[in-house]
Amino acid sequence: MSEKASEKSKMSSVEFVQTALRDHIAPPSTGSVKARLRLAARALGWSQNRVKDAWYADPRISISADEIRKVEEISGLRYGRQELQEIDHLIGRAGALLNNAGADSNSALVVALRALIGALDRPGAGT
Repeated sequence: MSEKASEKSKMSSVEFVQTALRDHIAPPSTGSVKARLRLAARALGWSQNRVKDAWYADPRISISADEIRKVEEISGLRYGRQELQEIDHLIGRAGALLNNAGADSNSALVVALRALIGALDRPGAGT
């Protein structure tokens, strides 16, 4: 993976964790930002500094797969898995279209490829 692609995937995972922290793990109804940071640190078992870095989406941090799974477990959100399932589905459709020798298969293939590229181009898709 190129350095730029790696940075994008790291940033998107940081953005996912930031959103999960702010909206689901420690929502605004919990109180002040300081109280929300404490709550998130306790819920995740992370240090206050780690939570603060993720909360403010510090570009220097990276989020490990284990940390993402922990955030998913606590927040009820899903990151990456849904996009992977969508991409697998689109690839399956494209493969089926390639096997079809009908005259309309070329236009259907173009539609499927556009959908695949659109799915990969979304923020948070890990590209």
